[in-house]
Amino acid sequence: MKEALINGLIAGLSGKVGKEFIIFLISMVPILELRGGLLAAGPALLDVPMWQAIPICFIGNLVPIPFILLLITKIFDWMKGTKKLKPLVEKLEHKAMNQSANIEKYEFWGLVAFVGIPLPGTGAWTGALIAALLGIRFRKAFPAIVLGLVVATVIMTILSYTVLGTIFA
Repeated sequence: MKEALINGLIAGLSGKVGKEFIIFLISMVPILELRGGLLAAGPALLDVPMWQAIPICFIGNLVPIPFILLLITKIFDWMKGTKKLKPLVEKLEHKAMNQSANIEKYEFWGLVAFVGIPLPGTGAWTGALIAALLGIRFRKAFPAIVLGLVVATVIMTILSYTVLGTIFA
């Protein structure tokens, strides 16, 4: 599914906007995030130089995080007041809270690991949502997410530019 979404975004935007803007957008999309942005940027797809791709994808993934941390609970409360949106919000909250045990237990370092280790269902978006739902303060959650993104950047850069770069070069 992620590959299809990445390929769809690339196909839909190629020729209309620059490669850099495409990876910036991919990095902002939930589910894809920095991981998808760096995979798209690598030699296997868009071949954006690593030194350009890293800050673009990092910033792209980071842009929505303050809004999620500061506003998502208010937005969810409003959405729960509507019949049509309430089930969606409850599903999102349930999914996020099912993954919250280590974040709740270890807070800062749990959040760093959750965001940093590239496994399905993890990342900055979900980490920010869980932090907000657990009531972790912005000044603690935001630095943990940034540090987690640094870890994810290192891992995904190695995968995208070294492992996959060697295969597709």
